[in-house]
Amino acid sequence: MRQILIIGAGKSTSVLINHLLENAESQDLFLRIGDMDLETAQKATQNHKRCEALALNVFDPASREAAIKNADIVISMLPARFHIEVARDCVKFKKNMVTASYISKEMKALDEEVKKNNLVFMNEIGVDPGIDHMSAMQVIDRIRDKGGKMLMFESFTGGLVAPESDTNLWNYKFTWNPRNVVVAGQGGVAEFIQEGKFKFIPYHRLFRRTEFLHIDGYGKFEGYANRNSLDYMSIYGLEDILTLYRGTIRRVGFSRAWNMFVQLGMTDDSFTMHDSENMSYRDFVNSFLPYSPTDSVELKLRHNLKIDQDDVMWEKLLELDIFNDKKKIGIKNATPAQALQKILMDKWSLAPDDKDMIVMYHKFGYELNGEKKQIDSTMVHIGRNQTETAMAKTVGLPVAIATIKILNGEISTPGVQLPIKKEVYEPILKELEKHDIIFKEKESEYLGYNPFGEVGN
Repeated sequence: MRQILIIGAGKSTSVLINHLLENAESQDLFLRIGDMDLETAQKATQNHKRCEALALNVFDPASREAAIKNADIVISMLPARFHIEVARDCVKFKKNMVTASYISKEMKALDEEVKKNNLVFMNEIGVDPGIDHMSAMQVIDRIRDKGGKMLMFESFTGGLVAPESDTNLWNYKFTWNPRNVVVAGQGGVAEFIQEGKFKFIPYHRLFRRTEFLHIDGYGKFEGYANRNSLDYMSIYGLEDILTLYRGTIRRVGFSRAWNMFVQLGMTDDSFTMHDSENMSYRDFVNSFLPYSPTDSVELKLRHNLKIDQDDVMWEKLLELDIFNDKKKIGIKNATPAQALQKILMDKWSLAPDDKDMIVMYHKFGYELNGEKKQIDSTMVHIGRNQTETAMAKTVGLPVAIATIKILNGEISTPGVQLPIKKEVYEPILKELEKHDIIFKEKESEYLGYNPFGEVGN
């Protein structure tokens, strides 16, 4: 039997493990699931005869090396910063490796050794990054193969709550890592290009510069810019493109409301707050407002943010119960971002019967035979339950499919890579369609950013 080592048995691995076990007999697979918490790993095995659990501490070289040495391929589902520990051993013991995370500088530095050992290190093979790469490159390559010239590429992805579970004024619940939501957009200016002009959005303006999107059957959404759009000029071979923009999808109104937290400083993760353990939610809010001997916290906040009491922004804040003087932050030496996350998790955690939703939207503008055209490609996938979430499915399935194809030699180009080659994306996207992860395309005339002939720059 061919051994697959899965390191990390968290929430994201359920669909990944299920898919591999469903194919275990036909593909002659045996899964070894390693986690620091043996009980978590044992639960993930589902008592399947072709699966076993092991206690694995990725920071213990003996434990890590023993597990990797006996595997035919390694899947790392650890937090991104820990992949490198696994990757070095995979090079050492000549094992192929798969992760869903962005390629780090440390991982990229292994490329030469990986190629020399004829290994495949497939990264960024989840949903975003992952399905976004594959679905984008499929259309871009199709346009190029016809002789077309790319003029515009915009790409948006969002992990949201399904319409039937959308029960709050923010139209949002945590469907993945809450921390990533709270600190989103920090650490660098958003850079992109529009109609040949380079554009920049600093963090304090990020959530007030949004684009609107419409998806048939699901209504209106908004997108705010990701910080690394320009990197994709070289990744996708779009060095001459006029417009390149990648962003995150939310329901309309979320960004404007989130900007209140940004302007107050509540998303800051760079300092710790005094006595945060005993701080009430009300104290937390008040700590960002000026002192007044007469005005209430509510009044100070409204004045500070210029919000009228009949404004929906005010209703959104009240819904979060952030003025409660009984609820405690309860985290020692918390940063503002950690404290805000605690408050939001009270209200935005998924209920047991809630479903999540992944939304992806690509826009391709191109010129072919003297005509300018546009393709809008959208994918919406709704989770089944709290185990088979849309997020776990869109992350886990591409990882599982790629793993089997690497084992079978169908994906064989060596190196540290992401899934932008036809040998990778074509068979994986085809298989994803069987699991109802399908892109719908609409073609139209491409009008650019100046559809009414206005002068723009």
